[in-house]
Amino acid sequence: MSNSPLQNILSEFQVLLCSNSPRRKQLLTGMGVDFILVNNDFDEKVNTNLPPQDLVINLSEGKSLAYNKLAKKEILITVDTIVWHNEKYIGKPKDREEAKFILNTLSGDWHEVYSGVTLRNLNIIHSFFDVTRVKFKLFSTQEIDYYIDTYLPFDKAGSYGAQEWLGYIGIEKIEGSFFNVMGLPTNKLYKELFSFVNKIKLSNQ
Repeated sequence: MSNSPLQNILSEFQVLLCSNSPRRKQLLTGMGVDFILVNNDFDEKVNTNLPPQDLVINLSEGKSLAYNKLAKKEILITVDTIVWHNEKYIGKPKDREEAKFILNTLSGDWHEVYSGVTLRNLNIIHSFFDVTRVKFKLFSTQEIDYYIDTYLPFDKAGSYGAQEWLGYIGIEKIEGSFFNVMGLPTNKLYKELFSFVNKIKLSNQ
């Protein structure tokens, strides 16, 4: 079996993914990227005074720089995803009541999903963001209660997963990358990885 173009350009590097998200692991695997999972102790403090694109880049770069074991020929990927609604940051719910409040707030309206991605090797750091607009149908109390009780979306920005039941029945319209809503802007990351590897090679000449 032949390699994909991305596997070819990454063949001399070891890719590291610093994430606990099973969705990001799934999406990066689906892109054909071989990677190793790593962890760090980044204390995620959200500066809600920043515009959303700066906020997510600030978080993804913080996660990247908190990892201090990077070696030669390694590329570290860190990502952070937030939900933005009516010019306000919406994070992960602390409990059932907050999840219910968030979903009632998003119900019947548009919101934006921002992801910040940072690519780093020993010499270069590069960050970018992507944004997707999502329109939800108007949810009933029964639908919200069922989703929260069944899927326990407490680890998810905006209290929902687009790839779960609420996404199936609730997303009416989407503008931008669906996979960004899942937590990884795969189309943009694909392009940026090619550009990043070329920058590394140029810097080594």
